[in-house]
Amino acid sequence: MTTTPDKILSETEASMKKAIDYLQHELRGIRTGRASTALVEYVKVDYYGSPTDLKSLAAISVPEPHQILVKPFDNSAIGAMKQGIESAGLGLNPQIEDKAIRITIPPLDQDRRKQLVSQVKKHGEEQKVVLRNVRRDANKHADALAKQEGAHYPEDEIKTLKDEIQDLLKKYESEIDTLVKKKSEEVMEV
Repeated sequence: MTTTPDKILSETEASMKKAIDYLQHELRGIRTGRASTALVEYVKVDYYGSPTDLKSLAAISVPEPHQILVKPFDNSAIGAMKQGIESAGLGLNPQIEDKAIRITIPPLDQDRRKQLVSQVKKHGEEQKVVLRNVRRDANKHADALAKQEGAHYPEDEIKTLKDEIQDLLKKYESEIDTLVKKKSEEVMEV
């Protein structure tokens, strides 16, 4: 099967978009000073022996800026939900009230905010490494075009392809920088 420059570019861009999507997903779970349903949506709950996302088992809402309310669809699972939230490592203390779980989000102290910002930056750097690996693989595929049988691509076309791959990398790296900066500001906001 022959590979074309367009195919290499589209696959490279698709892989880079996945890295951005993954970063956005990871950043959603990092807590800021405000309550957000995203904080607990993907907490795993042991529901009849299988780990299940909390959002599949309950209605999650934010009744006040510093509270999250979790209303289970199945009241028998409320204990497992409380345990899942506690063991998720979010530093939250869920309280069972009536047939719901109320989570009060404690204000973040300055040290914790700095830790979270460094965590945000670490996630950003990890995804930049992913982008660079995608670029490296794409450049290998571009080099392979010169040796490919059946179709010949001139050197200048391969160089143009590599330049386009580099431009994609720059575009997505700046997108990561923007996401990291925005999330860091949210975390530091008092």
